[in-house]
Amino acid sequence: MMSELRWALLIAGVLFIAALVWWERRRPRQARGALPRASAREAAAEREARLVREPPLTLPSVRAREPIASSEPPVLELPEEPRSVPVLGAAGVLDPAAVGEPAPLPGPPAESTAAGHGGEESAAAAEPEPSEPPIVAAAEVRAAAATPPGAVREILPELPAAPPPLVQWPADPQRRILAVRLVAPLRERFAGRSLRQALAAEGFVLGQFAIFHKPDEERRAVLSAASLTRPGTFDMQTMDSQHYGGLSLFAVLPGPKPPPQAFEELVFTARNLNERLHGVLQDERGSPLTMARIAQLREQVRAGTAS
Repeated sequence: MMSELRWALLIAGVLFIAALVWWERRRPRQARGALPRASAREAAAEREARLVREPPLTLPSVRAREPIASSEPPVLELPEEPRSVPVLGAAGVLDPAAVGEPAPLPGPPAESTAAGHGGEESAAAAEPEPSEPPIVAAAEVRAAAATPPGAVREILPELPAAPPPLVQWPADPQRRILAVRLVAPLRERFAGRSLRQALAAEGFVLGQFAIFHKPDEERRAVLSAASLTRPGTFDMQTMDSQHYGGLSLFAVLPGPKPPPQAFEELVFTARNLNERLHGVLQDERGSPLTMARIAQLREQVRAGTAS
């Protein structure tokens, strides 16, 4: 009895699996056959809905543009104003009388005036010859043009060029040099214009040996600045278009100031230049100019030695 039940269950299971396999194989065919019909219906419905939603496209009517009437720009006639040439007085300022009303034109001679109406024709025939205008410097003419009417503008005399600093370095056996470096950041170089402006702001002047010097009150060179790029000199004609790797700032001892004071001036100036140029401060050997290194150099200067 039990064996018959097992065989019945086994046959029923086999039939169920066979029916399930047959059903799964038949389903994709039905889906593939129904899909084109469904997609075709959906596409047709979508086209009908689009035709209902979208209004028909109408092009705007194009009309010929009327030609623009040609009109010439109006001609403005300005009254001629008499021009006056500024006169430079003895004190170096413009003469107020010359800035105001222009000088009257020369009138007819006295003889033609006294002759009355009978001498009008002869006076008209004898016209005075035009006189040449006086030669005025271009700077005076520009200053007069910039001056508003009725105002007096003072023309400042040009300042003479400052004399170059006096460089008095001792001989080589007696010479000691205190030096620091201001180096441009890696992969960068100082622009010549920025370098020149920074040096000028700190009081440096281009002088002897084609390098910059910072003078004291008596025009004696206290500090000097040379380029780290060989040959170390500067050319004012081409400096603004050049780029430099850095500066060598140094003080030659003995100099106008005592060694400790010259060293403090050197460090102070180097820091100011670094704030303007945003570089890297180093000692004369290329090591970072730290506070400890500055203190070490200060002690060496006080002891009378230079490293």
